[in-house]
Amino acid sequence: MKDHLIRVATKDGTLRATAAVTTGLVEAICRRQGTDPTATVALGRLVTGAALMGSLLKNDQRLALMVEGNGPLQRLHAETDALGQVRGSVKVPVSGIAPTDKGFDVPAAVGRAGFLHVIKDLGLKEPYRGMVQLYSSEIAEDLAYYLTSSEQVPSTVALGVYLESAGRVSAAGGLIVQAMPEGEEALIALLEKRLVALPPITALLREGKGPRQILEELFADIPLGRTEETPLVFRCTCSRGQVLGMLKTLGRKELQEMAARQEETEVVCEFCKERYRFSSEEIQSLMA
Repeated sequence: MKDHLIRVATKDGTLRATAAVTTGLVEAICRRQGTDPTATVALGRLVTGAALMGSLLKNDQRLALMVEGNGPLQRLHAETDALGQVRGSVKVPVSGIAPTDKGFDVPAAVGRAGFLHVIKDLGLKEPYRGMVQLYSSEIAEDLAYYLTSSEQVPSTVALGVYLESAGRVSAAGGLIVQAMPEGEEALIALLEKRLVALPPITALLREGKGPRQILEELFADIPLGRTEETPLVFRCTCSRGQVLGMLKTLGRKELQEMAARQEETEVVCEFCKERYRFSSEEIQSLMA
């Protein structure tokens, strides 16, 4: 099943929801980052959450999520755009926290104290920036808390990453359900009951159910409006010219020190791990 998301809304506008499968996306990003199993689950959840929240973007808008905690991973970062192009990174990819019979201790890897940052580039003069303290460090609950408290949209978020014994991602995906203002209380109550009874997202995906089937099950007998589908892919926006522009901002003194080494300067993209090398002559030209 190719990675994609499905977005729906009830005909009366009471509820909207997005479901996604992100298995290939999470596997690709975590392989580049060199994550251990617990870090893979944590970063996979954030990447999936970013993809889901990106379903509300339009045109050239972009979204970034960043989790900073006092755990061994230190910082997790995920970005997406309206086209479903996603990338992610983690500052320390090896958590050192082994899984147990109960699963993966993501809160311990993230840290139980910290912040969730949400940055939206909506094409205005300045990006929108929101921040909340981590609610539980489970990622899904933190995103739900942000959406409900900061954006004033009551939300339920479910995120899942399933690993095989060898550490390979065999299922990943998520779901967001949001209640609109002045929604019909009976309908909201019905969805709440169904959400409680819904099996874990990864269990549904491993049964062969995709985002469309999951939403059809959740919204059975509830009239829906138009359904929108968006493919999800890993894509990094870095380039040699972009890195040169970043080096230009370092200042003359630091550039002089780099050029004086008479050896190549290497810059590694934090997202795709592409290596960019620049000669001392190229560094000198920046100072001009």
